[in-house]
Formats: sequence, structure tokens, C-alpha cells
Amino acid sequence: MKKPGEILMRQEPFQEAVMGNFALARAMIESGVRVITSYPGSPTPEIATALTSVPREERPFYFEFSVNEKVAAEVAFGASVNGRLSCVFFKSVGVNVASDSLVQLPMMELIGGLVVVFGDDPGANSSQNEQDNRHFARMAMLPMLEPSSPSEAYTMFLEAVRLSREKHMPIALRMATHTCHAKELVSFGKRPPVETEKIPRFSVENGPYIPLAKDVMALKRRALRKLEDFRACAERSSFNKLYPGDKTQPGQERRGVIVSGLPGATLLDLLDESPARPGVLHLGVVHPVPKDRIAEFLRENDEVRVIEELDNFLELEVRALANERGIGTKIRGKTDVEDWIGEYLPDRIAEILNRTWNGVVPAPAARTSSQQPRPPQLCPGCGHRSAFYAIAKALEGSAITVADIGCHTLGYLPPCRMGEVLLSMGHCSGTASGLALLNDEKPVVAFLGDSTFFHAGIPGIINALFNGHNFILVVMENGTTAMTGHQDHPGSGGGPNDPAEAIPLKRVLEGLGVRWIREVDTYSQAKLTAMIREAVEARGFRVVIARHPCMLKATKEAMRRPGYEKKHVEIGQKCTRIQECIGKFGCPSFQRDSDGSIVVNPELCIGDGSCVQTCPARAISLSRSSKGDGKQ
Repeated sequence: MKKPGEILMRQEPFQEAVMGNFALARAMIESGVRVITSYPGSPTPEIATALTSVPREERPFYFEFSVNEKVAAEVAFGASVNGRLSCVFFKSVGVNVASDSLVQLPMMELIGGLVVVFGDDPGANSSQNEQDNRHFARMAMLPMLEPSSPSEAYTMFLEAVRLSREKHMPIALRMATHTCHAKELVSFGKRPPVETEKIPRFSVENGPYIPLAKDVMALKRRALRKLEDFRACAERSSFNKLYPGDKTQPGQERRGVIVSGLPGATLLDLLDESPARPGVLHLGVVHPVPKDRIAEFLRENDEVRVIEELDNFLELEVRALANERGIGTKIRGKTDVEDWIGEYLPDRIAEILNRTWNGVVPAPAARTSSQQPRPPQLCPGCGHRSAFYAIAKALEGSAITVADIGCHTLGYLPPCRMGEVLLSMGHCSGTASGLALLNDEKPVVAFLGDSTFFHAGIPGIINALFNGHNFILVVMENGTTAMTGHQDHPGSGGGPNDPAEAIPLKRVLEGLGVRWIREVDTYSQAKLTAMIREAVEARGFRVVIARHPCMLKATKEAMRRPGYEKKHVEIGQKCTRIQECIGKFGCPSFQRDSDGSIVVNPELCIGDGSCVQTCPARAISLSRSSKGDGKQ
């Protein structure tokens, strides 16, 4: 069986069943992208997984995980203005971090070409909101394509590269979670040799690249002209597909649907069973929209329904166009608050269609399920769980706790109940500072992951020092970017390129001027509890570095080593059913049996032993045997 890197680097055309993210990685290689940057975040990290599966010495591209999305966009921009075809990708809310530089890109002459891949997340499967990044395209004068399948993601990326290089402008590709993760048989082309001809290099003659007041209007004017020029391409684009509806009888109303992206593919599948199929205009170019094609479609129909996930972006464009051109077609769009929320899966689209035109598709069958929803939870052996358990003992419910983005965000759920407020990556120090102001009633404790520390956490820490804020920051150091797939970060060293020396958290904090710093392994629960109590009694900005390796990553690595022996814990006869292991520690390896006794699931338990010290009755002990069900 061939490895992903071998498949990705095939020279001859081939077909392979791959997910959308893998198809994008192949498109990058096939189109000759030379510089690729990113910050990990779902739904896009598998692009990086595919790219880094190619051995370093065989890569015809440079790839890096940048410290955050803003820096990633800037590295890609710098490479592009030096003649290198570049690409940057990140998740939906990562666009917010990149936006300060991203909105400048269309005003720049990108001589090498640059494609920006957005990973939007309808349904908030792995994000703190459902933001619709089509709005960034409009605000930034940024052309945007939206694929509906892995095959289309591949072909659209190739076309985005062609247009970007031709017009020296950035082109965006808006992926959605299910387009990233869908799997399809994709036909790939030939991998060309790396270009060796002389390419243009950075020159101020291609600029200006300094948007001073005297030049900004000219730069904006050029960006707007390029956008209108791109609209002409949108009008001709084969990515905008027309599917005629069933012929209507004289006097019958002509109906149509305007849709884009993955909901369009779902809609077409549903209409295969329609007794009265409306016409469909499936847009692949969502900004700028192809006005002439939309106007023609509107004139061909008496009533048109716009179906789109999240915001009414296309609907507003269609309504404005109809008004501008005096087209009297009845336009129907979002009418209920629920229309702005969640993914448009088949049942949802069927409901919308039948709400618009009763009986146009078969009604979805009612679904019943006896399964209880499974809440997300920290992994067995997670050092964050051990930390939260120890910190809760010190605080005794008397503090305001602030979460940040990362695995430790799950500490908000029972039984930990740690982290009561959350905005965005790196917010915790700023928010904690505000909570601490004019507050003599409760101490404030903020939690920050080590990856987020480097991504966006440092400015808030500097601000706390500069302004003398009074709170405790617990840096949860597990040595990896765990939530998105164990990517390296500056504090862990490593990375997809040459080995890098890890940047020590404590030395960074000391260099910033933090005076009160304590360090502890989270499995040393008594020490951590004592440190937090000490911190509560102190004043000013205080930091506790609570570290333990990510046990999911460590266990996977251990399993690859010869002689690995699976371990788990056992519940002994001393158990008095206090149930501290379930009620307060909360490791998912512990389960309550029907008779009230505690059972250890040996398939979940990794035998790390962090739970042993939590049992008041001392009934938990380590066992090297992988046999038995763990019940005593």
C-alpha cells in the first residue's frame, strides 16, 4: 500500500479516492506552488498532513506552520512579491487573526501569485462561531471561488492559480468543513517539473508596496479595476453551472433556485426525486458574482429561491441586482432566524424547498434515536484534567476562571467546571485583566495553552505587566498543538523543516519581566494545589506553568516502540463508592455500573496513574495486565 506522500508526488495522471484537503494538497504541487504557509486549525489541517507526508528532500515546495495566521499570510505575501507562487490556508476564525494584513493584499501587485484558502465551519463543528467569510471577500475586494466537492476543489485551485498569476492578485478559495473532509474519486493531472526559467524578483517598480496616504487611492482604484476585470471571468466561468428545470405547462409558474458550494451538490441530489424540478443556477464564483448570468436566470423564472448556508450573502446580491436592472422576479430567501444557523444537510434543504414550494421533493423521513449525545471530553490521562482537579481544590469555587482556545477549553464541562468565559485565541489575559479591575471579591484565574501562548497570548501578558493587573495565569503546557492534530509550535521545537530549538516558556516570561513564576508537573497534584493557594494569597500578575506531555500523543508514540505493554488501573476491595474518580476527577475510563460500583474500561484506560492519588479510600492501583474488565 502506497504512503500518502508517494500518492501525492506521482508524476503521471492518476485517479484516487481522496478527501478534499488531500485534493488541495495535490493541486498545490501540480500547479507549482513554491511557498505554502498555515496555522493549524480545523477543518484544514489535513492539507498540512498531506504536504508533510512528502519527505523533506523530495518536496518541490517550502511549507511552514507559522506562529499565527497573520504571520502566515505575511510570509506568503512576501514570497509572492518576490516572484514565488504562494498559498496560505487557515480555518474560519483564523481569518480574523490574518485580516489586518489580508485586507491589504488585493491592493498589492503580487507578481508571483497567491491563493488564500479559507476553511469555513458551518455548524461550528470545531469553532467558537459560524462566521461567514464571504464578507471578508467583499470587504477586501478579494475574488472568491467556492467548491462543492473534492474534485471541484482541485480544479478550482488550479484555476485560482492561473488567474492569480495572470492578474497578479490574490484569489480566495472558500472551503467548508464537509467539502474539506468529503471523500471522492478525483482525476488528477500530470505533475510538471519544477520551473527553472528565470522568474521576476522583488522590485519597487512593481509597487508601490507602501500604502501611504498619497498612494492609497491609486492602489484601491487598481484593486477595484482588477475586481471588475475578474467579474468578466466570473461571467464566463464554467464553475457557474445551469441545470434547467422541468418544462412548465402554460400558466404554470416558472421556478428556480440559486445556490453555491456544497449545498448546491446536496440540492441537485435531492432534485433527482423531484416531481416538479425547478431550474438551478449553481454558482462556483461567489465574489464578485456573475451579474449577467444571474440576471438572465432571474428573467427566465417567475420565482427564485436563494439557498445558502449561514448569512444571506448571495440573497442580498441577487435582490440588489434585480432592483438595479428592474427585474420583477419574486425572490425568496431567509425568513426565519433558524435559516441563518447550522449546516444545510439534505433534510434541512428538503425542508426549505418544501416550505417554499410544497411537495417539490419528498419530505424527509422522521428520525428517532435512542442514543444519548456524547459530549466532548478530555482524553484519558490528560494532564489538563489532573491540573483542573488540583486547582479546583485550591480555589474551592471562590474564583472567576477564564478559558482560552485549546483542549483545556473542555475544562468548562462537568465535573471540572473551569473556565467560565471565552472569546478567542489569546484573549484570556486581557479578559482576566478586565475582570480583576475594581474587584476585591474574587480572585481571577486565567488558563492559556502553550501553543496559544505563542500564537496570540504574549500581548495580553505584556499589557498585564505594563498596567499592573492583578490575576493568576496558568499556562497549560503539553508540548504540542494538540486539539488540531499534534502540530509542533515554537515552544516544542521541531516543525516540518529543519529541527528548531524549543523556545522555553519560562525564559520568555522572565524576559518580559514576570517576577512571580512557579512550575509544576500537573500529575503532582498536591504541589499544584499548594502553588495555586500561594498565588491566591499574593498580588499582581502571577504565572503558574502547569506542564505534562499530551498523553494521547505520548501513548501513540509509545505504541510504535518495540516491547510496548498496555497498562490500566484497577479498582480494589477498598472502594467505598465515594465516587470521587467520577464525580470530581472525571476520567472517562471510569464508569458507574448498574449496582453503583465503579468499573474501569481497560480499552480507554492508558494506565497513566494520575487518578491513583485522587481516591480518598486508596482503592485505585496500577496493573500491568491488559486482561480483565477492571471491576473488582
